[in-house]
Amino acid sequence: MSNNFASSAWKSPSNIALVKYWGKKDVQIPCNSSLSVTITRSHTVTRTEIIEKPGKQGPGFEFYFEGVRQPAFEQKIQDFFQRVERFIPAVSRNFLRINSRNTFPHSSGIASSASAMSALSLTLLDLEEQIGGRKFSREEFFRNASIMARLGSGSASRSVYGGYTVWGYNDSLEKSSDEYAIPVNHLVHKSFMNLYDSILIVEPGAKAVSSTKGHALMENNPYAPARYQMANRHTGALLGILSMGDFDGFIDIVEYEAMTLHALMMASSPWYILMQPATIQMIRKIVDFRKQNAVPLCFTLDAGPNIHLIYPQQSRIKVLDFIKDELIQHCPDGRWIDDKLGDGPEKMNG
Repeated sequence: MSNNFASSAWKSPSNIALVKYWGKKDVQIPCNSSLSVTITRSHTVTRTEIIEKPGKQGPGFEFYFEGVRQPAFEQKIQDFFQRVERFIPAVSRNFLRINSRNTFPHSSGIASSASAMSALSLTLLDLEEQIGGRKFSREEFFRNASIMARLGSGSASRSVYGGYTVWGYNDSLEKSSDEYAIPVNHLVHKSFMNLYDSILIVEPGAKAVSSTKGHALMENNPYAPARYQMANRHTGALLGILSMGDFDGFIDIVEYEAMTLHALMMASSPWYILMQPATIQMIRKIVDFRKQNAVPLCFTLDAGPNIHLIYPQQSRIKVLDFIKDELIQHCPDGRWIDDKLGDGPEKMNG
C-alpha cells in the first residue's frame, strides 16, 4: 500500500528541428543554435506522484512506462535528478512514482526523449510549487523547465514551448541562450502558423547509431567548426524568412539542413549512414512533385531514416493524395503519422 499526497500530470509534445543541433559540449550545451517547430499529436503524458511507502522512506523513485516498471531506464533518470536537484530541493527529498506513456509508437521516428524529459521536468517543477512553498512566474516556470529538460535531453529544451523555438545563443536573437530555449512565435508570419508535419516511417526499429554517439563523433569531425558557423547563420536567416512568410526560402534552408545533418554522419570517423534506400526514393519523389505541381511542401529528417513532410494547410488535400498515391508504398505496413504544429505542453487533471 502507498499513500499519494501530491501529484502532477503534464503532456508535452515532441519537436522537429528545422535548423539542426548536432554536436555538444560540457553538460548538454549545444555547439550551435537550433530552430525547431513543436508538433502536437505526438506527445508524452507523464504523471509524477510523491508517495509515502513503507520501507522506502526518503529520496528515491520508481519509473513506469505504459504501466510496466523500467529499471534499465532508471539509471538515466537518476543521473538526471542529480543534475536538476537545485531546481527541486523539496521534491528531491521525497520518494517518487513516475508513470509515462506516449501517444506514438516507440521507435517511430519521433524524438521521444524530447517529449519525455520535458513532460517529466514540468511535473517536477509543478510539485516543487505544491510542496516547497515556491511560486514561479509563468516565464520563470517554463524557463526553468527548459533548463531542466535540456539536462535530460538537449532537444527537450525546445518542447516546453509551442510552435517555433530557438535553443542556443545566436547574436541575431535577443535573450537567446545555450542554457534554455525561447519561444519565437511573435516573430513568425501568420502563414507559417498552421503547418502540418506528416511523418513517414521508413524504418521503425532502433537506429544503428544513437544520437548520443552521433553527437560525440562531432568532436573529431573535420567539418564541425564550419558546420557550427553555418547553423548559426541559418538560424538567423530562417528567422528572417519566417517573419516574411517566404516559403521558398524556408524550403531551401530546411532541406539543406536535413541533408547537411546526414552528410556530417557520413563524414564522421567511423562513418555511418542512417538514411535508407526508401528515404532517397521519397526525397526524389517529393522534389519532383513540388516542381511539377507548384505545391509548397518540403522534407526534413531527424537523426534517422524517417521523413518529416512539412506543408501549409492550403496544400493539405493535394499532399494527402500524394502520400497515399506515391509515398506510403515506401513505408513498412503503410505506417505514417499525421501531425501538425501545436500549442505546446498542457497540464492535465489529476
